[in-house]
Amino acid sequence: MAFKDLRDFISFLEKKEEILRIKEKVSYNLEIAEITDRVSKKGGPALFFENVENSDFPVVTNLFGSFKRMAWALGVEDIEEIPRRITKLLHQKPPEGLIDKIKMLPQLFEFARYFPKIVKTAPCQEVVEENPDVTKLPALFCWPKDGGRFITLPLVFTKDPETGIRNCGMYRMHIYDAKTTGMHWHLHKDGSHHYIKAEKLGKKLEVAVAIGGDPAVIYAATAPLPPNIDEMIFAGFLRKEPVELVKCKTVDLEVPANAEFILEGYVDPYERRIEGPFGDHTGFYSPKEEYPVFHITCITRRKDPIYPATLVGKPPMEDCYMAKATERIFLPLLKLDFPEIVDMNLPMEGVFHNCAIISIKKTYPGQAKKVINGLWGKGQMMFAKLIIVVDEDVDVQDLRYTAWRVLNNVDWKRDVLITEGPVDALDHSASFPRYGSKMGIDATRKSREEGMMRDWPEEIKMSDEIKRLVDEKFKNLELFKA
Repeated sequence: MAFKDLRDFISFLEKKEEILRIKEKVSYNLEIAEITDRVSKKGGPALFFENVENSDFPVVTNLFGSFKRMAWALGVEDIEEIPRRITKLLHQKPPEGLIDKIKMLPQLFEFARYFPKIVKTAPCQEVVEENPDVTKLPALFCWPKDGGRFITLPLVFTKDPETGIRNCGMYRMHIYDAKTTGMHWHLHKDGSHHYIKAEKLGKKLEVAVAIGGDPAVIYAATAPLPPNIDEMIFAGFLRKEPVELVKCKTVDLEVPANAEFILEGYVDPYERRIEGPFGDHTGFYSPKEEYPVFHITCITRRKDPIYPATLVGKPPMEDCYMAKATERIFLPLLKLDFPEIVDMNLPMEGVFHNCAIISIKKTYPGQAKKVINGLWGKGQMMFAKLIIVVDEDVDVQDLRYTAWRVLNNVDWKRDVLITEGPVDALDHSASFPRYGSKMGIDATRKSREEGMMRDWPEEIKMSDEIKRLVDEKFKNLELFKA
């Protein structure tokens, strides 16, 4: 179930009665944000604003704002189908003979199908604006103390100036005027790495920004892929069909052919401008800071484009469901380095870098602390301010039970690790920008080797026989019905 483009996904949601069309005139100045916030907090539908004040284009929000819409966006009914596909790929037995190699060929050919396909004509270039003006986009003014209007769902394409390897990331863009925006590249992001390389070479870095596209492509831009892994190949894997790309008009970059808008341009070396403040996914305003400036040289678009936007703020919101999808999809990759890991939960309330709860199959003393330290050295897990490790019999998706086990199992002096290192750029509690402290909690059962000089108690559980007896005796009792 691969969607061709954004409007194909919208049509699908309409058939599922999962999108609400709003015909009343609304403003992109705070009003759309307030409506979206109320609906997303209640787990409501996607929203299609048909009549946007001072804009020729409709706006759609909250597309990914539920577990089922997030799964549908990636072409599945259950998000767990994707990690199962990844696990199968990762654990293939190496072919031992000619027959095994022949049997493996279809899988290799299938993977080759996921590579992007370059096309010569594209819907995203139906209109080429000779005098580009980004202020005509219905970009949202999201929160009262924001520094202005922001493009919140951009797919930002760059190439490594040394290797030519493509990257696509999602970095918000503060609109300054008709032809310039901020480029919110955090220090640890691949887009920022490309810019820093270009800066050292004294060169402009070409940039293309796609707005809209099929939902798998939009999601792929947010995915924490290893360096030099092409997000467009990953999107092809998710949708089981290659992503169609088209060459830009004024820069040497390819972009999704079925996008709604394309902004083409460059960032100059060493040019900075104040960006923000911005009401962020932490639920607090991120402060004003200097960031690179994106200069727009060309805008192309469809004849009748739809402008997609997302709103972030106090959880739960749309980005939470996207992040929960990431949690499930990337768990198999985490298990490659840490095979003892059973499951992981990044609670929405922790906005995904504040808390990670991990269950492991513990086989030796100190293993939980090994996992904690290892995770802090693994990609974006380095930003985790709190990592809690529990035994494999704890369902980490059940936060109430997990909290009970943790709070009963921990001796704080023995089981807590506190260290310092990189933290997320949005962590306002750290004493210094991007550097602060983090804590690990080993809430697993302890052995003598770990300093536990008493026997670990047995958890209270009713026998299965009595449970079945009570179920049968009182099967008609309303109190016991699910």
